[in-house]
Order: sequence, then C-alpha cells, then structure tokens
Amino acid sequence: MSVLIRNNVTVTGTGDQTLVFAHGFGCDQHMWRFVAPSFEDAYRIVLFDHVGAGGSDLSSYQMEKYATLAGYADDVLEICTALDLKNAIFVGHSVSAMIGVLAAVKDPSRFAALVLIVPSPRYINDGDYLGGFTRADIDDLLNALDSNYLGWSHTMAPVIMGAPDQPELATELTESFCRTNPEIAKQFAHVTFLSDNRADLPLIRMPTLILQCREDIIAPLRVGEYVHRHIIGSQLITLEAVGHCPHLSEPEQTIAAIRQFLQTV
Repeated sequence: MSVLIRNNVTVTGTGDQTLVFAHGFGCDQHMWRFVAPSFEDAYRIVLFDHVGAGGSDLSSYQMEKYATLAGYADDVLEICTALDLKNAIFVGHSVSAMIGVLAAVKDPSRFAALVLIVPSPRYINDGDYLGGFTRADIDDLLNALDSNYLGWSHTMAPVIMGAPDQPELATELTESFCRTNPEIAKQFAHVTFLSDNRADLPLIRMPTLILQCREDIIAPLRVGEYVHRHIIGSQLITLEAVGHCPHLSEPEQTIAAIRQFLQTV
C-alpha cells in the first residue's frame, strides 16, 4: 500500500519549501485547519494522519511497530521519501513534536527546521527533572483509559484543551478522541505518556522553535524551558494561551509565532 494512502496524506499550497504538519494524540490532520491554510500562498503544505487516526488505513496498524514513537517517526520519513522532501519544516503538536525530533535525528537531510508545539520529552518526574506528573499519576491516567476509554475521553478532553471560553473546542476534541479506535488509542497513550526522549534533544542540530502556552497541565512551562535548554540554539516563545492546543484555541498567535520563526530559517 502506498504510504500516501496509508497515512491519508494531503498536499496543498505552492512554494519551493514544504511545511509538514503532524497532529497530536487523539487528533487528526483536521486539527490544523485554522493554521495550515495561512501558509499555503508561500509554502507547499503536507498534512497526514498517523496510522490509527483520522482517515488513515487502520489495517496498517501493527502493535509491534507502533510500540515506540520510533515507528511513527519512520512513517514521517516514509512520507518525506514518497514526496521527495528535503529541507522541509516539520511542525509537530504534542507527542508529534517528539516524533519529529526522532525523525530529524534519524535523517536530518529531510528537514531544515523544527516547530515544536507544546512538546514534552518526558511526562513523568525523574529526579531533578519535573515533567508535570508522578509515575502514580500516569499509572492512574492509563488505568482509567484502559478501563473506560469513552469515559476517560469525556473527562480528559476538556482538561487537555483548556480554553474554557471556547467550549466547542473541548467538544470537538472529545468527539475526536471518541472516533479513535479504542485499542489503538490505548496503546498510543501508553507509548506517549511513558516515553522518554530527553537524550534525543541535544542531537538536534537545526533551527528549532518551541511554542509553549502560559498555562498547560500536560506540558508545563518548565518542560518547554527544559527542551529549550537542551536543543542548542533553539527559540522559545510563550503564547498567551491556556491549554494544550494553541493551534485551535489561539491560532492567530500560533501563526504569528511560526511566521516570525520562518523569516529566520
């Protein structure tokens, strides 16, 4: 099967350079609808769904391959190969920020720069590192997800989204979670929340923008500051946004920050 079909790849826009947008857990490429079109006049835009999400081919899901984030990073590189992308700019939200880091480490020729939106290299506190959660917190979260995925989705989606003045976004995220195959979502959650990509950050040798939100229960400010310290030469911008999805809740701020960064690449 073509990777372009497997990952439901769509290509729009014009321009010599390409922006590749990668969605976070429980989402799909539709989540970029407020941001990606703003760049179509100057860039080629590539959107896709991780296998198991959106319009991807669910029969292509392999538990062994996707038991680590490396499997998703390999898919990103396969998309780049299929489209003959070199020096693309990767824009990754949440867990896809680390997927992009892994892809860039494995084949840096494919990317000119990275935009990491609310990234977290590790969610669990570890000694002096404060990821925002204890191991018990994450175990409780995963146990709740495993025992009642739909109930977990209705409870957690509004918390993850934040933006209490835009309740329609929390509803949208809840519905997106609920559309995801529960068994795939459960494994992806385990892979996401138990991952540790701290050692990969210093291996990045390309311009990198880190976008954090002023308040984010999933990726607190100190996590963005950690990523900034460990990616040499990176830029860190804190958005006046609450929640974990600024590309939905504060798209204009997100677009402005990315535009400013692209002028330096």
